[in-house]
Amino acid sequence: MKVLVIGGGAREHALCRSLSLDPDVTALYCAPGNAGIAEVAELHPVDALDGDAVARLATELGAELVVVGPEAPLVAGVADAVRAAGIPCFGPSGEAAQLEGSKAFAKDVMAGAGVPTARSYVCTTPAEIDEALDAFGAPYVVKDDGLAAGKGVVVTDDLAAARDHALSCDRVVIEEFLDGPEVSLFAITDGTTVLPLQPAQDFKRALDGDEGPNTGGMGAYSPLPWADPKLVDEVLETVLQPTVDELRRRGTPFSGLLYAGLAITSRGVRVIEFNARFGDPETQVVLARLRTPLAGVLLASANGTLDVLPPLTWRDDAAVTVVIASHNYPDTPRTGDPIDGLAEVAAQDAPDAYVLHAGTRTEGGAVVSAGGRVLSVTATGKDLAAARERAYTALGRIRLDGSQHRTDIALKAAEAAGAAGAAGAAGAAGAAGG
Repeated sequence: MKVLVIGGGAREHALCRSLSLDPDVTALYCAPGNAGIAEVAELHPVDALDGDAVARLATELGAELVVVGPEAPLVAGVADAVRAAGIPCFGPSGEAAQLEGSKAFAKDVMAGAGVPTARSYVCTTPAEIDEALDAFGAPYVVKDDGLAAGKGVVVTDDLAAARDHALSCDRVVIEEFLDGPEVSLFAITDGTTVLPLQPAQDFKRALDGDEGPNTGGMGAYSPLPWADPKLVDEVLETVLQPTVDELRRRGTPFSGLLYAGLAITSRGVRVIEFNARFGDPETQVVLARLRTPLAGVLLASANGTLDVLPPLTWRDDAAVTVVIASHNYPDTPRTGDPIDGLAEVAAQDAPDAYVLHAGTRTEGGAVVSAGGRVLSVTATGKDLAAARERAYTALGRIRLDGSQHRTDIALKAAEAAGAAGAAGAAGAAGAAGG
């Protein structure tokens, strides 16, 4: 089939890479794309927020499936325009995408579905803000109700900082702090059937040790050796399926990618947030582990036939991705800096490690930075330690003046898994000796 992917970040590069490896994909297009995506897909200019323009482009290209990557086009109703043109589209309607477009809407859906989440207040006045902050106390969790490119959330012990962020938003959700590790779980759905993918964990803070400001994500890994083996089944039963059923009951069926951001708290699993699309950088590691060809799964979601799809198959390998960000990110980033070393990674590290482009463009034949998060270096290995080593080895070949990255992506999980493996081997040796 001919597939058109909408977007131009590392998530879309990961999607395009997987689609380019699918034997059923005969032509692959991306609009607007980036310098890296150009290596695996034919690029076309488009205003990704203009549904009519996207539908026209898809029609001109003869696309048989359109995949909308970013959240803003989904909330703007681009998927509706594509479907109205008679073309299957992977991605929810503008109405259903409000699950991400409005934190308040998501809370209302969760209440109706009986989904466990943090207690919260929706505030629109300074008095309401002060009352909510006082009710919950520190640490304060303050979320812009609308889209904010992954950077609309402030978690802080500083009351003044929490209040300042709340006052900067037109409408804000203030909620109780959820303790425990966070997990990202994607599910592909057609509005009825829900197909969970493998869980991942991402790193939101800019600096090592989870210090510094929140970002769109500085790295991720999968699988999660510390997670309960029953976690995916539990989340499917208590979160994903009830949410999809509730949206269908409301006359707003959700098809596409449902992303649940979860906290594994002392009181059980709680939903932190929903997204209406693949997450970045978790997509990079989840797709690196997916063995099932991607196009047929996305088309089944678009066509409402997920119930007849064979079970997904996964590689045993672990995957780690590390984000290289521009100078000054997540504040106003510096752009236009040349990027060197990409050819070295391709020559020396592939196929176990590779680079996915996020904020890049081609300028005078050279690849230069064009955004805050610039590259995602992704690697696979027999375990997290091996995948980490390959990712950081490849990253070491890349040169971007003033760039920054975290050095501790998946470090604790790899160390814990190694210690558990060593303890298990010692126990087995002791039993054999006995």
